[in-house]
Amino acid sequence: MTTATKIYVAGHRGMVSGAILRQLQARHAVGENLTLLTRSSTELDLTNQAAVQDFMQAERPDQVILAAAKVGGILANNSYPAQFIYENLMMECNVIHAAYAAGVTRLLQLGSSCIYPKLAEQPCREAALLTGTLEPTNEPYAIAKIAGIKLCESYNRQYGVDYRSVMPTNLYGPGDNFHPENAHVMPALMRRFHEAKQAQADSVTIWGTGSPRREFLHVDDMAAASLFVMNLAPATYQRETKAMLSHINVGTGRDISILELAQRVAQVVGYACEILTDPGKPDGAPRKLMDVSRLERLGWQARIPLEEGLKGTYAWFLQQNADDLRSK
Repeated sequence: MTTATKIYVAGHRGMVSGAILRQLQARHAVGENLTLLTRSSTELDLTNQAAVQDFMQAERPDQVILAAAKVGGILANNSYPAQFIYENLMMECNVIHAAYAAGVTRLLQLGSSCIYPKLAEQPCREAALLTGTLEPTNEPYAIAKIAGIKLCESYNRQYGVDYRSVMPTNLYGPGDNFHPENAHVMPALMRRFHEAKQAQADSVTIWGTGSPRREFLHVDDMAAASLFVMNLAPATYQRETKAMLSHINVGTGRDISILELAQRVAQVVGYACEILTDPGKPDGAPRKLMDVSRLERLGWQARIPLEEGLKGTYAWFLQQNADDLRSK
């Protein structure tokens, strides 16, 4: 029997990492020889350098998927900029260096489309990185994610390891954060329309003008894309990347205005009401659409349509809040 591939999934209780873990577990169930390592944040604080080093030395994983991050929407990024840059930098530095020191030769780091300049040409190509000013509302988070890419590339250059980065567009799906203050736009809208339906409200107000355009990718598609990139043969991966421009965009290649998104969420929730905008609130970047041609040339495309993904996400939200709903 061949030795099992030991894979550490960092941040496995998050939305994306949870989806990655489920797909790895499914592969193991049908015969892939995998040993999956996870630790909760209470078991292993990834901002603690000594703790991460001890864990890596003790477990010696073959591969690492770094999906742990401190994330949030515009309000959270504006409110906690120091926490966003500090915690994300520390997690990346600790995990990537400890992985190298423990002999890990293959690592995948998950980033974010906010790494690109606010006014980058659309759709945004990987080459746009570091060519302009970042969106101010999430600049600290973006800088941390850029540092993660450059950490991977620098370790590749100096130590000959194979550390890769994927940059997803806006993600949504089961496991998302529906907190009224810290949620991203998709779950925030879903919760707002759900509560409006419960209260029989006449209207729902969305942040900003509603005109910015965003791209949305289902978390199960992101998980599949991550494992696809992780498992590419080095020669294939290097065919489409450069030593210091090695990250790969992950998205659908299609976007939608925030106002239109609100209308679609309202349909899925099943509540027709007036949708108002609040131009006094920040819009963020006017458009964020990913050029996904690099990933498509490698052989992967998104499969879950937005409407299908919205319905599944709302069903998950209702299931998670079933007890609260029955009490009302």
